[in-house]
Amino acid sequence: MRKILVIEDEDSIRSFIVINLKRAGYAVTEASSGEDAFEVWAQNPDILLMVVDVMLPGIDGYEICRRVRARGSEIGIIMLTARAQEMDKVMGLMTGADDYITKPFSPAELTARIDALMRRLTGSTAQSDELSSPPFVLNLKSRTLTKDGARIELTQVEFMIMKTFLENPSRAMSREEILRTVWGPDYFGDLKIVDVNVRRLRIKLEEDAANPKYITTVWGFGYKWET
Repeated sequence: MRKILVIEDEDSIRSFIVINLKRAGYAVTEASSGEDAFEVWAQNPDILLMVVDVMLPGIDGYEICRRVRARGSEIGIIMLTARAQEMDKVMGLMTGADDYITKPFSPAELTARIDALMRRLTGSTAQSDELSSPPFVLNLKSRTLTKDGARIELTQVEFMIMKTFLENPSRAMSREEILRTVWGPDYFGDLKIVDVNVRRLRIKLEEDAANPKYITTVWGFGYKWET
């Protein structure tokens, strides 16, 4: 069964999330702090996705995200935040979150976001085993990326963006097209999530992220993968 870890220190909000996710058919574990979350994760290595509140006592949501990604884990992460400021959303994505939801949110929105990310985590891949654009090779079975043979750690969203680029080499793709392809046609969020994830991907791929030669910007439109 698809298992989710909910990390939220407010009991009422955590219960609300857990009840609705169980109704949606998910197996749910829970934690009220970052410290507890890592213990629960260690006891449940089959967890596929974390729902993480940013404002936690002790280890906050940003630090949880950093530590999870530092371990090389590709687990899905959705951050919950009461902050509506753009920079708070950007920080969450840059630390490794796959998506964010701003409080207050509806059960339908939460479930839709989780369903969409879960499909990317467990979905099937294309017919070919690999997509190649030297010096990069994207293995669709192992869901791994290498550059000159060296492994580059990607989140699941970064993997899907990379797959989208390599399936459309040298073609200008709009932000809207990337959003629909990677996050799905029913995604509730805005285009900023595309820009932030591309920025994060550039940091991992480019020799100089400020002057990219692989993922170039098509000003006023979107991005293009340069072969």
